[in-house]
Formats: sequence, C-alpha cells, structure tokens
Amino acid sequence: MFREAATNGDTTDLEEYMSSVTSYISKCIDDVTISKSITTRSNQKPWMTAVRALLKSRDSAFKAGDKDALRTARAKLSQAIRDAMRTHSQRIHSHFQGSGDTWRMWQGIQSITNYRPAPPTCDSDASLPDALNSFYARFEAQNDMMVRKTIPPPEDQVLCLTTADRTASAEQIADVFTDIFNISLSSDIVPTCLKTTTIIPMPKKSPVSCLNDYHPVALTPIIMKCFERLIMRQIKDLLPPSLVAGLGTVPPVPPH
Repeated sequence: MFREAATNGDTTDLEEYMSSVTSYISKCIDDVTISKSITTRSNQKPWMTAVRALLKSRDSAFKAGDKDALRTARAKLSQAIRDAMRTHSQRIHSHFQGSGDTWRMWQGIQSITNYRPAPPTCDSDASLPDALNSFYARFEAQNDMMVRKTIPPPEDQVLCLTTADRTASAEQIADVFTDIFNISLSSDIVPTCLKTTTIIPMPKKSPVSCLNDYHPVALTPIIMKCFERLIMRQIKDLLPPSLVAGLGTVPPVPPH
C-alpha cells in the first residue's frame, strides 16, 4: 500500500515511501498511547538507606502471606529504624562539637534543613540553538569538496537484506522496512528522515561559560540504527576473520 502510493511508473520515491511509513507508525502510536506528566519528589530520609533491605523483606513476607515471617520482619524493621535514627542523630550532633569548625556546622545545618542547591537554569537565549548548530558544524563548513558517488565494479557483491535478517523485527512492519532498506541499497540513497539526528547539548560543567562547555549527545532514529546493524552484519560476513576480530576493540596504547 505504501509503496504503491509512492510509485510513479517504474520509479519509487524513497523519500515519500519512508515518510508515509513513519507517519503511519507515529499515528498508530498516538492512537494507543496516553501521555501523562508525573512529578516525583525525593522524600527519603538519610537513615532509610540502612533499612532498605529490611523493607524489601517485609514486603516479600506480606506478599507471600506468611504471618510468622511478616511478624518477624516487622520486628526487625522497627528495631533497625530505631538504630538507624539513633546513629543518624549522633552523626548530626557530631557536626556541632567544636566551635572552631564552621564548615562542619554548616553541613549539620544542611542535613537538618534538607538543604539542596538550586538546579542550574537553562539558557533562555533564543539564539543558542543557532549558535550551537554553527559550532558543531564548524568543521563541515570548511569542507568545500564535492561529494562523489563511487560506482562499484559489476563483479562486486551487492548487499541485499532477506527475510532471515528481520527475525528481530515485528512481523507487521518487517516486510515494509525490508523493502525500503533494499531500495535504499540498490539506489544508493538514504532517506532524509533517517539521516536527521537530534542533538541534545548536555552541560559538561556548571555554570556554562562557552559553547565548548556543552557535550553534544546525538539521538539517531531507531530505524536507522536497525538498518546500520543489519548492514554491519553483512559487511562482517564479507571481511576476513582476522579483520572482523579487531572490530569494536580499542588498540593498546604503546608505551612511552
């Protein structure tokens, strides 16, 4: 259905083909999923770390319906909570022993008041995305070499995906994506939507003082990741074993 809509005569528009498939998948996801915003707040006391295992034991005994084990778990949990609270109280009290150490006193006040520093605020400058795009693409801007397509010799083996390569995919979309991937391989064209990557700038440190303080995290489309993995599997089959064994490994650093 999708290929027929994107075919004009003997030519299949791969961009339209891929766009219609991804749009239909997005529509199906929107129809069956519900988006909710959930706010979570940390409300765990510092001394709860020591009794977390006993909490799990109590819950397990309650789910199992064992009354004797539940009674024992509750008794151990109550005793552990009292001991943990006493230990935490002594640790807080130790911060105020000795009037000369103001830093430990400040740590004690922070523990009592549950003080947390304010999270760093996002830069509200509207020109930041454009500045980051120019910064990340600064090396490509200096490359003025025209892109040329290499024509392989006729005796070279052509990559082609088969039904055996789609075992990890859902049966409902395996045929469609197998067809799209094979058209992409035969025409040497990758759809634009698969080459589009979302860059998330993550601050390396706080506060951020320059564009180099952002670490770019690329979010590649999941369909492209599947395509790359399938192609990598076939490329490895064509390479000699000695070369395949070294793929994905970091060469050792020579001694100085």
